Amino acid sequence: MSSPSPESAAPAPKDGGSPHHKPGFWILTLGALGVVYGDVGTSPLYAFKQALIAAGPHSGPEGIFGVLSLIVWTLTIIITLKTVFILLRADNEGEGGTLSLVALAQKAGGKWRIIAIFLGMIGAGLFFGDAVLTPAVSVLSALEGLTVLIPSAQPAVLPLAILILAGLFFAQSRGTAKVAKLFGPIMLVWFAVLGLMGLVRIFAHPEVVQALNPMWGLRLLLEGEGRTLAILGAVFLAATGAEALYADLGHFGRAPIRAAWLGFAYPALVLNYLGQGALVIADPAAAANPFFSLFPSWLLPFGLILATLATIIASQAVITGAFSYASQAVRMGLLPRLRILHTSEEHAGQIYMPHINAIMFALVIALVLSFRTSSSLAGAYGVAVAGEMVLTGLLAGLVAWRVWKWPLLAGAALMAPFLVVDLAFLTANLRKLGEGGYAPLLVAAGVFFTMQSWRLGAQAVAAKSRKNEIPIDALLRSLKLKPPHRVAGAAVFLTSEPATAPMALMHTLKHFRALHEQVAILTIRTAPTPRLSDSQRARLEPIDEEMGFYHLTLEFGYMETPNVPRALLLERKHGWKPDIMQTSFFLSRRSLRVMEKGTLPRWRARAYAFMSENASDASTYFKLPADRVVEVGAQIQL
Repeated sequence: MSSPSPESAAPAPKDGGSPHHKPGFWILTLGALGVVYGDVGTSPLYAFKQALIAAGPHSGPEGIFGVLSLIVWTLTIIITLKTVFILLRADNEGEGGTLSLVALAQKAGGKWRIIAIFLGMIGAGLFFGDAVLTPAVSVLSALEGLTVLIPSAQPAVLPLAILILAGLFFAQSRGTAKVAKLFGPIMLVWFAVLGLMGLVRIFAHPEVVQALNPMWGLRLLLEGEGRTLAILGAVFLAATGAEALYADLGHFGRAPIRAAWLGFAYPALVLNYLGQGALVIADPAAAANPFFSLFPSWLLPFGLILATLATIIASQAVITGAFSYASQAVRMGLLPRLRILHTSEEHAGQIYMPHINAIMFALVIALVLSFRTSSSLAGAYGVAVAGEMVLTGLLAGLVAWRVWKWPLLAGAALMAPFLVVDLAFLTANLRKLGEGGYAPLLVAAGVFFTMQSWRLGAQAVAAKSRKNEIPIDALLRSLKLKPPHRVAGAAVFLTSEPATAPMALMHTLKHFRALHEQVAILTIRTAPTPRLSDSQRARLEPIDEEMGFYHLTLEFGYMETPNVPRALLLERKHGWKPDIMQTSFFLSRRSLRVMEKGTLPRWRARAYAFMSENASDASTYFKLPADRVVEVGAQIQL
């Protein structure tokens, strides 16, 4: 049997077939332009400028050609070839992103499952490191254009940036569904302006198209006189945001994302970078702010307003992505339950997470106040993105080899060239650690520590709990010998270990000496797929029908919000008859006590206990009726 390709190994997304005949294709393409390409679309504000600074004495015409060549071919190799044409094929039932790859890679089982989770935690940490940098550097770089129009406005840049960022984060709780409808049209105008401004300068100095020859870039790297890594690190700024293409696959589909890039974003970016290069060749003084120098003075105010709007949209896309990443991590057991609020009745993906929003806002403002300029922040930018790209490539190779059963050499031959490029950029960016590159890595380390502490703590608590629980079969034998008093109605006991009697059930028998007529041992699982159909949602199995005991399993995709009452209503068709409003839900609430010599190191046990105490209430998280929930507590020593 031939090895499956990525497209045959996973179900094709809903936009398959001939995309141009799909209803709403161009609406999805416009939406992708607004959300997916906000980050990479604002890179012209600072990427070429920083690359010229890195090139230093080589910034004459030949040096400019070299910088432009590297930028254009970086966009071509990393985004067009690797992401748009290869990674977008590696979907998990239509969903993309690092955590979707992790969910897919876990199907390999064994040690590969552990490796996938480990890589996924690092990748998620790097994503959040990048997510707090994007709003800071984008908004600052746009507002710094004020100094081109009004040189005396420099002191106002920082306060204005903080004001805009504060408004952006505080607006999250109100939802972005209405404003998001403007993202696509605004970014369409933005890319049109990028291309037009660049094209005007290219017509004035057509010799700049020589930069499309990759030999100029290679020559600059070879003759860089020790500045090669600095140049590569700065050039990589043009590709930051590439990870959004893959992460947003499920929101827009493969074909619209490709169309938005190839038909709009890619040509506009190439034209704009070439235009900036042509301008600096004609007027070297324009290198101080080549992007805003593209605009004639009468059009500069419009350019400033449009750039500010574009950076706000780019920041919004990253914040929304952070909410999506965090909610996936919660359902995959990598983070504690966090409060998730839905801000749109029409779009399930429109969510707001107060804790994540507050943490990101604090970190973004801290970065702005610490670095103060976009040039300083550019030193911190790129490390996290380059690291995440390397991890994504490794996970994609693992999935192709262990899940899709590709021959190892075939997968390596496909991904190795891109991994070499990604590793070169990662190496180049690591040299910026002392210039601020430590900032996103500190955020990434914090996220990794949080995830690992939660994961290990949950495993330790589960192991402790199992020692105090008895097999459900043994409990039923003892109940038959000495039947408890049975009361009318039904009881649902939540547990992660269906083979043993839940702690809440044991305490109910101990204290009340009574049991409901029907008892369901409920286990809620997260599937390695993004969503499940209603027919796949629930499974009811009798444990002992004479005693009225059942085992009920509810499964939700890692992109779904668990709703237990709704799932139970669906299961009424398959044998579970009790009325939801006449059913009591019993939850086990564990009180954690950190011991001097416990299962975990004390510092990690304290971290887990803190997160557990501040986690969202289980009844709220699973949408249980508040007046039907009974919580039974017990103490566990860690």
